[in-house]
Amino acid sequence: MSIVSQIVQIGGSVLLLASFLLAQIGTLHQKSRFYLAMNSAGSAVLALDALAEHQIGFLLLEGVWSAASVVGLLRECARGADPAATAPSPNPSARHTPAKGPIS
Repeated sequence: MSIVSQIVQIGGSVLLLASFLLAQIGTLHQKSRFYLAMNSAGSAVLALDALAEHQIGFLLLEGVWSAASVVGLLRECARGADPAATAPSPNPSARHTPAKGPIS
């Protein structure tokens, strides 16, 4: 495996992991165009590298991941505005209220 291939893999992985981590901490919504674009790009880069390296299992994983992300991105673009650009705000009615009295 060449150094170029390793750099490509790191770049694709960073795109995927960054989008995942930003979604997990509530900075990005998983249906936002930015999140889907990062997933599409990262997985496409990794799929192309897997193709070049003849890694069929990895190609299958990343190819399907990329295709699913592209479909989601196209769906969100077709909707027009990007209301999911940021993480959803917490639902005030879902806040925890302390129990009154002992729990049985």
